[in-house]
Amino acid sequence: MRFNTTNVTLLSLAGAAAVIGFGLLFTFERLPVQTVQGGFRGTSMGRVDNPRTAVVMAAANQAPEAPEAADATGERAREVYENVPVLGHLSVEQFGRIMNVMTQWLYPGEGDAVGCNGCHVAGNFASDDKYQKHVARRMIQMTMALNSEWTPHTAQTGVTCWTCHRGQSVPANVWHEAPRSTGPNFLTGPGEQNRPSLAAGLSDLPLDPFTPYLMGAQEIRMQGANQHPRPESRQSIQQTEWTYSLMMHMSTSLGVNCTFCHNSRAFANWEESPPQRALAWQGIRMVRDINNTYIESLRERFPANRLGPLGDTLKANCTTCHQGVNKPMYGAPMIRDYPELLPAPAAQRAEVAGPRIQ
Repeated sequence: MRFNTTNVTLLSLAGAAAVIGFGLLFTFERLPVQTVQGGFRGTSMGRVDNPRTAVVMAAANQAPEAPEAADATGERAREVYENVPVLGHLSVEQFGRIMNVMTQWLYPGEGDAVGCNGCHVAGNFASDDKYQKHVARRMIQMTMALNSEWTPHTAQTGVTCWTCHRGQSVPANVWHEAPRSTGPNFLTGPGEQNRPSLAAGLSDLPLDPFTPYLMGAQEIRMQGANQHPRPESRQSIQQTEWTYSLMMHMSTSLGVNCTFCHNSRAFANWEESPPQRALAWQGIRMVRDINNTYIESLRERFPANRLGPLGDTLKANCTTCHQGVNKPMYGAPMIRDYPELLPAPAAQRAEVAGPRIQ
């Protein structure tokens, strides 16, 4: 039997084209899409929005209705309750309000392990036996710091426990260091590259842009200032790929493209960049503070099932708060409705002895 090699070749090419076409079919978004101009005309500074995606994101980023404000006068919580070192400066009514709303933010539902019992020992709320209580204290301190020390990023909008938790005891969008593959794979490059990564926006860039940039403080630079080769200023392709991995994460976390923070004609030029770039600069440093100062300080408190496979803590990145939109909950004024999550006034802080409770 003789085969017609021409027909076999044509069939192979047709099959390959069909596979590629099928892949491309799910690569592009269905029309119509909307473009919003973000810079001077003719500079390609447009933001592309899909109205169908926008409906889904709007539904997923609604802030819960705030309960009625509490009276800030009267007895302080520390005068009535035992062992309330972080929120003891609040009035009894304010303290009860924020405790009740925190159960809805973190432990909603029914059962022995939710509600107040998510953090407290039933029948003895003053007990420190549950690790969740220590974590909650530290996270309240973190939230207060974000609402007072990091206003260049959080502005007057502020954050609450809901910003990250959204009704779950552990936020859905956290990260940890991942074990590196040990098997042979000639396609995988340094940093587990060439394996599509959710962290890098489903690109084939390095899988973990968070450890060097959002836990460590490595410089996020990839454009050299001088002609190559010059040892003192050389920027490598590998540095570029790590930087792009983080940028892809930020783009997908906020639901925006590169020109939201960069000028299309001069990505490196700060003077020609939109103001959002400065906000992002502050945000990167804020997340480093969250991970190093607050979350990592709790490593010894967490049980093994609350750590990553390499024993590190579950940490924050841009998605933890933003969850697909450039302003968490589309800029809902969280701290206006929950002044209990601002630091105590200086006069009241002086009355509470001891260092920050961990």
